[in-house]
Amino acid sequence: MKMTTERAAELFAERLATQTDVADVQAAMTTPTPGFVLVDTRSAAAWAQGHLPGAVHLPGADIAGRAAEVLDPAVPVVTYCWGPGCNGATKAALALSLRGYQVREMIGGAEYWVREGFPLRTPAGDVARDADPLVIACGC
Repeated sequence: MKMTTERAAELFAERLATQTDVADVQAAMTTPTPGFVLVDTRSAAAWAQGHLPGAVHLPGADIAGRAAEVLDPAVPVVTYCWGPGCNGATKAALALSLRGYQVREMIGGAEYWVREGFPLRTPAGDVARDADPLVIACGC
């Protein structure tokens, strides 16, 4: 099956419209107004181990009952979960989209946030480890 270049361009544009990456989220979160609310969709236990600074906690299972009290429908949302081996952020993005929120998924999740050397907020304070040289060598 051959795909036209036009259809391929449409698919790539759709992915960029619905996804963002760790580096772009981190850069936006360091500004006074990032333009979105960052939502951690993981469990309470995972949140307590460490979460991205500035994120709000809204587990995927709680979206139906709590999204309206936690999120402003006028503010775009970026969801994240653990990492590329987990589709929790995708499920949460779908649930929020169906409720009228403008949503993007942060690809790579918390795993790639940590691998890039960005800090996690823990009960003991922000902690970071050295960036994985394979991740930072990307240069894109």
